[in-house]
Amino acid sequence: MIKKYIARSALFSLCAIVMIGLVCSTDSYALVSARDIDEGIEVALKTVREKNSGKEILNKAKGILVFPGVFKAGIGIGGEYGEGGLRVRNKTVAYYSIAAASIGFQLGGQKKSIVMAFMTDDALKQFRDSDGWRAGVDASVAVITIGAGTEPSTATINQPVVAFVFGQKGLMYDLSLKGTKVSKIKR
Repeated sequence: MIKKYIARSALFSLCAIVMIGLVCSTDSYALVSARDIDEGIEVALKTVREKNSGKEILNKAKGILVFPGVFKAGIGIGGEYGEGGLRVRNKTVAYYSIAAASIGFQLGGQKKSIVMAFMTDDALKQFRDSDGWRAGVDASVAVITIGAGTEPSTATINQPVVAFVFGQKGLMYDLSLKGTKVSKIKR
């Protein structure tokens, strides 16, 4: 009985990794249209602007990277993927994917939205000039959870990149963005 469970878990994990790898490795396969991404961006930005600190941060940001739907799934081995866009002066200037893999105790699935505000010209330039930017590696990212009942501190708001994570639905709960890779895609 235990051997069957382990075999099924391993097979499911392998299938999940292969599917995530296929999704993350191709720019020619559009999961979502540019119009759909832009509509999702508007909804996500509205959610962030409803918070006092969110509105203040977005108004000061030099650029805003928005992933309206990031999906994560895993059984022992997991992965996440989403598509979004970079807004500069309220206009989408490029589209990006976000992807990450993880190993460890995990079971289930989750959907969340991520909004990253680049607070300085240097942070925005470094992001735009990169080929495969990694959160926590290429830049320190201060994460703010919407719905957690707390307001961010002044130290958090003064970081070069501030990220809002919200809309968690599902059995997993992970707010870390460290090591998450963001890559430019065509839409």
